[in-house]
Amino acid sequence: MTVFKQRVFSGVQPSGNLTLGNYLGAIKNWVGLQDTYETIFCVVDLHAITTWQDPDILRNATREVAAGMIASGVDPKKSIIFNQSQVSAHAELAWIFNCVARMGWLNRMTQFKEKAGKNRERASVGLYVYPDLMAADILAYQATHVPVGADQKQHLELTRDIAQKFNSDYKVDFFPEVEPLIFGEATRVMSLRDGNAKMSKSDPSENSRINLTDDRDLIAKKIRKARTDSEPLPATMDDLDGRAEAKNLINIFAALSDRKAGEVCAEYEGKGFADFKRDLADLSVEVLGPITEEMSRLMSEKTYLDDILRDGVHKADELSQPILRQIHDIVGFLRP
Repeated sequence: MTVFKQRVFSGVQPSGNLTLGNYLGAIKNWVGLQDTYETIFCVVDLHAITTWQDPDILRNATREVAAGMIASGVDPKKSIIFNQSQVSAHAELAWIFNCVARMGWLNRMTQFKEKAGKNRERASVGLYVYPDLMAADILAYQATHVPVGADQKQHLELTRDIAQKFNSDYKVDFFPEVEPLIFGEATRVMSLRDGNAKMSKSDPSENSRINLTDDRDLIAKKIRKARTDSEPLPATMDDLDGRAEAKNLINIFAALSDRKAGEVCAEYEGKGFADFKRDLADLSVEVLGPITEEMSRLMSEKTYLDDILRDGVHKADELSQPILRQIHDIVGFLRP
């Protein structure tokens, strides 16, 4: 059996502002992986264009995501940081996987159904085959682990199916069985206005989310205005059934303070939300303030960001091109 190097791949779309959800659900966790795994973190701009993007806004958002990663602690000296479109292996391998994946597999993808909605026939083909590109993102580097949230588990399962079918079809042991990395509190951050809806860049209400471009005053203001209920905080998380907004804020507090949600409940048992939200606002400003300020500084140094992305592209190419050449040989592509 082939022994694969322990390698992590993950990415963030450059479509709209980075939010607290991106930070707690993904980027914060990436920072801790850098000393344990070989880490590859990507701005997935090919995924972004499955829905139309203004070109100038897309370019700026790509830099902004890179700035957000670096400001949060992703170290370009420890990790590869690059934008997906500039490494050709992603698109090339995605086509091969389009020919490996089955229509039935893609028809079961719930995220396509959610994003396409009633306009399924008008959705782009790219949105439909999006999961094949995600599989290519991971397997172009023979990555062994992927940090995933609840809404990405199905896509990772598809990646495993594609890898297994490729290995079986060509009678090779080439792609690893990719394992999920699942983290603790607030892996799925919900809206500050509706605890049953995921915090989203596309929500029309700015008060539904904290952007990583918000300043300290705005962060505190949004936390203070977050929707809650009139009941006091309970002793345990089990007592929060039916209280989605309260549960969301406790999970956010726990994630920002690196504690268990149950510990936060126990500390604030019997207290109202006025005290809790004041402390959560202070904590949010303490943790996020330096990140948003560093992001702002980095965004004023576009040449520096472009240099980091360019270096990342070079390193990603060095890793992926030998793997892609082996795939070509396995598939039977002639290299004259």
